[in-house]
Amino acid sequence: MRRALGPFYGAFVYLRAIAGLLVVWHLLALWTANTALLPQPLRVADAIWRLARDFELFEHAAISLVRMLFSLALAAILAVPIGLLMGLDRRAEDIVDPLVEILRPISGIAWIPLALFIFGIGHALPIFIMTYTAFFPIVIGTVAGVRGVDRRLIDAARTMGVPQHTIVARIVVPAATPSLLVALRLGVASAWTAVVAAELVGAPNGLGYAVEWYRELLMTPRVMAFIGMIGLLGFLCDQALRRVTAAVTPWAAEAEAAR
Repeated sequence: MRRALGPFYGAFVYLRAIAGLLVVWHLLALWTANTALLPQPLRVADAIWRLARDFELFEHAAISLVRMLFSLALAAILAVPIGLLMGLDRRAEDIVDPLVEILRPISGIAWIPLALFIFGIGHALPIFIMTYTAFFPIVIGTVAGVRGVDRRLIDAARTMGVPQHTIVARIVVPAATPSLLVALRLGVASAWTAVVAAELVGAPNGLGYAVEWYRELLMTPRVMAFIGMIGLLGFLCDQALRRVTAAVTPWAAEAEAAR
């Protein structure tokens, strides 16, 4: 099958999985026999068409996506320097690591009630929750990437009198880039999950807001349409980061394929 389809085999695998999901979904909807609980796929497809025709689906999706990208950039700006410092300096790690390990197990969703008092309903609350959630995977991935750098390269550079900032920029950062990009993928997944939860209660728009709005109206097909958009955008973001990783660090992909 793989040889017959050639470059289209990957698309065939995705379509096969989606077709299987639709069949199971249709059978469950027939068994439930309650469209308010589980509408049939065709009714959801009709809801998607109507929402797309009115641009409502794309409007909420764009708002959530912009929030996620802004929060990811903010989390990276904060987390990468801290991760570099922790990876290069044991004393800095001894100071920062306990705080990171105390806060990391606390879900971003757990901060929503307090964040509502501080930020109110608007853009600030979901951005805060997403930044918080994405921060920790990026920090840990950066530290792991720095620790994975061949120490002989750093020692050789120091022996030749290379300044510390040059060592970081020319040796540490390029060597740690594959781990950092993996951490960014984890940060995207965490932030995307958090934005939906934050928008459920703390935003005037976005995908999470739309899910809650149509749930209150008992318009389940539209709820399912927005849930499907959440999954699709999460998948596309992950695929985009995979392609960026392959383009930026081709040597890492070649090393992985050679194993």
